[in-house]
Amino acid sequence: MTNPRLDLAFPDGAPEGEVLFFGAAAADDLSPLDPQRMLIVQGNFAEYDGLSTRGYRVATDATGSFDLAVVRLSRAKAASRARIADAAGRLSAGASMWIDGQKTDGVDAMVKELRKLAPVTDVHSKAHGKIFRVEIPAGEWLPEDWASRETDAAPGFITLPGVFSADGIDPGSQMLADHLPEKLPTRMVDLGAGWGWLSAQVLARPGVEVLHMVEADHAAIESARKNVTDPRAKFHWADARDFRLPDPVNGIVMNPPFHEGRQADPKLGAAFIATAARLLTGAGKLWMVANRHLPYETVLSQYFGQVHEIGGDTRFKIIEATAAGKGSASKGAAAKSGTAKGRRR
Repeated sequence: MTNPRLDLAFPDGAPEGEVLFFGAAAADDLSPLDPQRMLIVQGNFAEYDGLSTRGYRVATDATGSFDLAVVRLSRAKAASRARIADAAGRLSAGASMWIDGQKTDGVDAMVKELRKLAPVTDVHSKAHGKIFRVEIPAGEWLPEDWASRETDAAPGFITLPGVFSADGIDPGSQMLADHLPEKLPTRMVDLGAGWGWLSAQVLARPGVEVLHMVEADHAAIESARKNVTDPRAKFHWADARDFRLPDPVNGIVMNPPFHEGRQADPKLGAAFIATAARLLTGAGKLWMVANRHLPYETVLSQYFGQVHEIGGDTRFKIIEATAAGKGSASKGAAAKSGTAKGRRR
């Protein structure tokens, strides 16, 4: 369990009253706070699920009023401001709002910015970050544009602060859409569907009867619900790494993430590939886009019998894979099984 700064804010435990915590993670040590008096707001499905499993009250959005708030900064400045505005609106004048964040998430700039707007005290530094207290002033004190609001990311598409590629169409997704065949399979999945732009391009092609849109970010999937109104679209707030369907599909598109926080982690994309192979029929096809430098071909060859690059440039590569379950991993397992049977004779 980790949480390098929370005990600095609450060395003797939390004060009396109801606590609102924006952005706590499943791996956090939350022992300084009373779980019976705390609501955690978390929009990432894996973190939400992990916190719920530990017995915490978790919601995707806050409701009601609270006596104290803790806000974990997001990587996105607009999302951090939206969290602060939401928390501040649920506290009374004189209440405390603690803000915690890494230097890489802009905590130093946030201290300076909030000092111009409200009393800031008890600034603690530890583990390349800070936690500090803001005393809530009376009346309206935050700029209006801090509140969460929809942004027009593309014609007919809205996004919310903090979602991936919130300011516009991701160039990798654009390239993938440009390389999809004119006619697509009947049963499709978009793994990591985001706010729905790529899914909309899939649904615009003939052949598709159903499209399962899978996304772990609650704000993104809720944006997608507004952006994609086609009745063939089925929305799943879920972790693509362990997503399952009762019946196999015959087509998948994906632009998998490759960062965990700010650290590049190709294992995320590898997990998406494993899910795709599990969901597809043997004749089904996977179309994916990846950054040119990421070594996904080895993983793809483990799960698929045929893997081809069908397009790309210096930044991205477009890959088509088929024959799920006939890759090197399956062949190796079959060979071991055959050897074992031979030994039993």
